[in-house]
Amino acid sequence: MPTASNGAVSLYYETDGAARNSPGETIVFLGDVGYGAWQWGWQHAGLTGPFETLVTDLRGAGRSDAPPGPYAVDDFVADVQAVLDDHGARRVHVVGAGLGGMVALELARLSTRPRSLALLGTAPVGADLALSPLFGAPDDPDALESSLAAALSREFLDAHPDAVERIVEWRAAEDATREAWAAQAAAVAAVDVTDRLYEIDTPALVLHGRDDAVWPVARGRRLAENLPRGEFVGLDGGHLIGIERSRAVNDRLFGLFESA
Repeated sequence: MPTASNGAVSLYYETDGAARNSPGETIVFLGDVGYGAWQWGWQHAGLTGPFETLVTDLRGAGRSDAPPGPYAVDDFVADVQAVLDDHGARRVHVVGAGLGGMVALELARLSTRPRSLALLGTAPVGADLALSPLFGAPDDPDALESSLAAALSREFLDAHPDAVERIVEWRAAEDATREAWAAQAAAVAAVDVTDRLYEIDTPALVLHGRDDAVWPVARGRRLAENLPRGEFVGLDGGHLIGIERSRAVNDRLFGLFESA
């Protein structure tokens, strides 16, 4: 699989679906704090084919390098630009969750590349978010499983034990170490784009779990209200709404991409 470079940092990504000669029909997925690309499996399966999908590991997670932190959103934006340059993608749909949503917002503010934004469980301000319940050490399966209680609803966890088992396995292989997780979390804590959202006129769909225990749903609603072309959709579920409500999320994403 290909890698791109931003200076000395190697960035892993993979693509699937439509060929490169479909300009503007590539979807880029940007993940949340500490999570590897596994979190996009439900969207990858549903959207690949009609669109080309590009999944990248943010610095610090998965198969990308984890240089010493702390990191900043600007670092991730430069990383994404390097990946898109390497792949030859000029115009893209950007889907970001949590930290990845913050990166998507800044990418859209600074670049004309995004055709649309889908922002899952994210916020314009990160200063007082308590992210630590989401962390589980990759070498501790019990911690990986217990930390899912902050990311997924109890209803989902109880109803889908096989999925939980697979997620724990994926997290053990792909998630960030404690040091890299802290470096990514520092980027979230430094974000406040409230006064700059008016600069982002890209069509933006904000999807948020109504029972998100870490990224409050009120912040998602406020984000949509302050984006010039923002739309808010609340869905029953916890933080990882792309997993819990994958069919509803994928349907909404299709509608956004087809209309952008």
